[in-house]
Amino acid sequence: MKPVLLKGHERPLTQVKYNNEGDLLVTCAKDQQPCLWWTETGMRLGTFEGHNGAVWSCDMTIDSQHLFTASGDQTVRIWQLQTGKELFRFQQGEPCRAVSLSVGEGMMAYTTDAFMGTPPQIHILKLALDDLTQQSAKPILSIPAPRGRITRAFWADLNRVLITSHEDGFLRKWDSETAEMLLEVQVHADTSQDRQSCIQDLQMSRDGTHAITASLDKTAKMVDTETFETIKTYKTGRFVQSAAMSPLFDHVITGGGQDASQVTTTSAKAGGFESRFFHKIYAEDFTTGGEDGFVRMHNFDMDYFTTKFF
Repeated sequence: MKPVLLKGHERPLTQVKYNNEGDLLVTCAKDQQPCLWWTETGMRLGTFEGHNGAVWSCDMTIDSQHLFTASGDQTVRIWQLQTGKELFRFQQGEPCRAVSLSVGEGMMAYTTDAFMGTPPQIHILKLALDDLTQQSAKPILSIPAPRGRITRAFWADLNRVLITSHEDGFLRKWDSETAEMLLEVQVHADTSQDRQSCIQDLQMSRDGTHAITASLDKTAKMVDTETFETIKTYKTGRFVQSAAMSPLFDHVITGGGQDASQVTTTSAKAGGFESRFFHKIYAEDFTTGGEDGFVRMHNFDMDYFTTKFF
């Protein structure tokens, strides 16, 4: 299994996201320009130009018509996916970090970092995608959060709640109507001398019953989204920057390595930039990188689909 190297970014990647059909891929990076790729061949279809800061996250509508991006330039933007045209801009006074569309795409949630005395916040807006001339830039609800960056946000329980991950290792659940914090659990707590517990990534299962976290405490954890109880722990021995669950098999993949700014070389051997496979249930280890700006798209050999690992 050899990866197809897609060179579209000059700086480290921050997120990759497939559309609902899986034929399109959007990549975000610290170089300000998200890229759109055709997954069949790896051809770059275009870039979304306009941001003036790192693009930290993105989301897409289920019909692949609109792309949403959140950036450190203090904006969240709506783009036409096919043409790359900017359709609407939500201007904030703080750097934007995570963005997520609700079930049914009638609402959007995005987060902002602490800045100039303003605490980190979660903002909820109503969307008017059918007629963006009627779109309001004013949130219907803003929720102040505890100190520290909010790294990811997702809707759950039919849009009744929002689940957020934080750099202090906590997962928190919020009522999307009253702004009440319903639950908080410190899922990651690094006991080593470095004491790094930041949750770098959070991804939900398709049915929303569980999620997987990726943390700088060198583990990924599968958690119950109702109680935040840890179901399984996947130990990697290196910082975990991202983790995902297979939609086909009981497999988990983790992507690890140091931040490029912390090492003198970005080779896989030096920085631990590699991906590892685990069995979702047994947590047994089976094994691409992003700090160099490359997107590595893997087409699995047929053996992956036919081999019985356990």
